[in-house]
Amino acid sequence: MTVTSAASAALTDLDVDAVVIGMAKGDDGPVPLGGTGALDAALGGRLARILADLGATGATGDIVRFATLGTLKAPTVLAVGVGEHAAFTAGTAGAGEEAGGASADTDTDTDTLRRAAGAAVRALAGTARVASTLALATGRPTASTLRAAAEGSLLGAYAFDSLRTSPNGPAPVRELVLTVEDPSDLAATEAALERATIIGEAVTLVRDLVNTPPSHLSPARLAEIAVERGGAAGVEVTVLDEEALAEGGYGGLLGVGQGSANPPRLIRLRYQGAAGTGAARGEPAGTDLALVGKGITFDSGGLSLKPPVSMEWMKSDMAGAASVLAAVVAAARLGLALNVTGWMPCAENMPSGDAIRPSDVITLRGGKRVEVLNTDAEGRLVLGDALARASEDTPALVVDVATLTGAQIVALGTRTSGVMGRSEATDAVVAAAGRAGETVWPMPMPPELRKSLDSVVADLANVAPGGNRDAGMLLAAHFLAAFVPEEIPWAHVDIAGPSWNGGEPYGYTPRGGTGAIVRTLVQLAEDRAATTP
Repeated sequence: MTVTSAASAALTDLDVDAVVIGMAKGDDGPVPLGGTGALDAALGGRLARILADLGATGATGDIVRFATLGTLKAPTVLAVGVGEHAAFTAGTAGAGEEAGGASADTDTDTDTLRRAAGAAVRALAGTARVASTLALATGRPTASTLRAAAEGSLLGAYAFDSLRTSPNGPAPVRELVLTVEDPSDLAATEAALERATIIGEAVTLVRDLVNTPPSHLSPARLAEIAVERGGAAGVEVTVLDEEALAEGGYGGLLGVGQGSANPPRLIRLRYQGAAGTGAARGEPAGTDLALVGKGITFDSGGLSLKPPVSMEWMKSDMAGAASVLAAVVAAARLGLALNVTGWMPCAENMPSGDAIRPSDVITLRGGKRVEVLNTDAEGRLVLGDALARASEDTPALVVDVATLTGAQIVALGTRTSGVMGRSEATDAVVAAAGRAGETVWPMPMPPELRKSLDSVVADLANVAPGGNRDAGMLLAAHFLAAFVPEEIPWAHVDIAGPSWNGGEPYGYTPRGGTGAIVRTLVQLAEDRAATTP
């Protein structure tokens, strides 16, 4: 989908196939939101009455449509609800400055607008060209409302049809026109729309990779895609094959991957957008932000085999690595003034005569020896290697992202990611998620849990012995912490549930890969760029 902007003084004359408007839930029925004045006038001031007669309430996700019968050039109007009128206007009114202002901040509640835009565009599948008034929902557009309306629409128009011999249902909306009432706002909206497009394409990349079956996405193929996408954005990409991994002492990656016919890879992405750490002392530019993402292209559980139903969506186990790739590429395309290094440890976890066995001991990067009690806790092994290597560059901040534990889903469900680590880093991730409109929740790392990972034969075990599943998400974070020196700010984000939607689409979220956490990582990079000397 492409997104453009146009003055809406002639909304009734816009040459589009449908018009999207917002509505809220008021005390006496649905309340049409900003940008609908011309439409209301064309309907003889009866817009609110028409919505009510159609059964609309304005509740979140409520959708109704009606034919314009010649009152507009567009044949159809679709109204989408945003919830309680007072709550919505209070939550979005202060989210950033007007389009011509300096602030590009977003507010968590702006995601209501983003979800409404996504739901509307999904409902209009089969419609080629759509105009939307949602950026005007609370009055003159702000940078955040423009971005939310554009991002939500772009994300809602997603479809994964590359492997089908024929389309699966109506085609997504092809073009969106965001309306603005004041022509002077047109030029000022360009930056917001450009950013929204970059973010939308970043999330789409992750969704595409997560939805791609393992038959089409081995570790080597994922490395090829990283080279292609990174190179196109000016990102330096280095790939370590199995021989280089052996030379470098990456025992976690090699151990996890040794049961598969598809060997592992470690992919390093390097975007240099600023002089960075150490430049003031005449030293080489350092890493302001290191991102590490789990890249298990398929997880059978290894010899600790998963039940068949649990394997059905394990092509998504590389969502963390895909998110890192997309975030680094987006940072480069946005031209952010900081240095970002991305690490994608990629392997396929399969059972075979060569597979790693429960009770095997492997040596990870840096020399720590790990007793593998459960081969289905493999993600932390490849992350341990990558975190140890990333830490060797002494980055200013390390954030790892992984579909790591089923315990995350038990604790937080499928829409809220868990954030653990060291307070400075976790606070930064939580703040970035709030501005990006993604849902995360800080979780503790009680120190007494660490003892559960003690091994009688090695430095630590990859899980608690005896099949103890208590506090599984928190224990996994303790394991990862062992590979990041205490002096380095570090946060771990578990996206096991949010990375995949096995149910029906909602808002801007499709079925299958969701692209969760990418917007947060990009926002975090923007935050760092704004504060890095």
